[in-house]
Amino acid sequence: MGNGVREGPVEFQRDVESVTARIPTEDNQEKKKVLNSLVSGALAGAVAKTAVAPLDRTKIMFQGEKLTADLSPQEAYRLIYHTYLNEGFWSLWRGNSATMVRVIPYAAIQFCAHEEYKQILGNYYGFQGKALTPFPRFIAGSLAGTTAAMVTYPLDMVRARMAVTPKEMYSSIVHVFIRISREEGLKTLYRGFTPTILGVIPYAGLSFFTYETLKKVHAEHSGKAQPSPPERLLFGACAGLIGQSASYPLDVVRRRMQTAGVLGHSYSSILLTMQDIVREEGLVRGLYKGLSMNWVKGPIAVGISFTTFDLTQILLRKLQHGPGLDR
Repeated sequence: MGNGVREGPVEFQRDVESVTARIPTEDNQEKKKVLNSLVSGALAGAVAKTAVAPLDRTKIMFQGEKLTADLSPQEAYRLIYHTYLNEGFWSLWRGNSATMVRVIPYAAIQFCAHEEYKQILGNYYGFQGKALTPFPRFIAGSLAGTTAAMVTYPLDMVRARMAVTPKEMYSSIVHVFIRISREEGLKTLYRGFTPTILGVIPYAGLSFFTYETLKKVHAEHSGKAQPSPPERLLFGACAGLIGQSASYPLDVVRRRMQTAGVLGHSYSSILLTMQDIVREEGLVRGLYKGLSMNWVKGPIAVGISFTTFDLTQILLRKLQHGPGLDR
């Protein structure tokens, strides 16, 4: 009995020390994984959006106007050149500071959430360590995009306002928030929120689904564990093309509702906005206005974004654990 009393606490203490020694290691690994995803996602979003900022601003300006012509690459070039002549070179990046304020947390949250949702769904469906099947793959992307959009939406509203207004109207991002809140009410910061979420579900779902699927197919047919950077860019471009084409009408509705207050229009709902656009501009010319330009801008941005995320993830893991750890 005496020996049992003396040895019991010692054995128990050893067990506790063994468990507690593993917990910090597991927690640290999880924290590193989340931090890597956040950093990689933030960088991916910043690089991609900055690269296409002039085209992005041109598209927003065009979507906000009641015009009958489509935004072809030639028309986009004309608008960019006109803006350059009248407002200067750096005006092409007007609103990009607001874009960065939004896109850095948006992309960080989206990519990090996607990694977490993949793990959660993988555990739920029993695919630990393996590629998800198509439906969970789509769901993971949709949930990631929805999570990011819900958190950062007011910043998207501010970016749209800065992109379509003269620089004299708003002096800074904070000024946009103050004027909108004072003159139009706080609820204006969430105008267009519903079409945004409805558009994000197919856009993010199809984008991540397409990219992950192409990487999986590539690995199965090429025998290589990882695609090269140019292949990643191509896969990302395909993902952007499919995702944005599927969700584009809701993107037009969202921009129209966001910019209504400063462009003299009034839209109270998604359905009424769509009806107004179709009635005055036609189905294709209205709801798909600027789509041809998006087929240039979108694939470039998404390709850069996915590629930057993957390569940054690989680099950070190599720095932390040494070479040989590819994604």
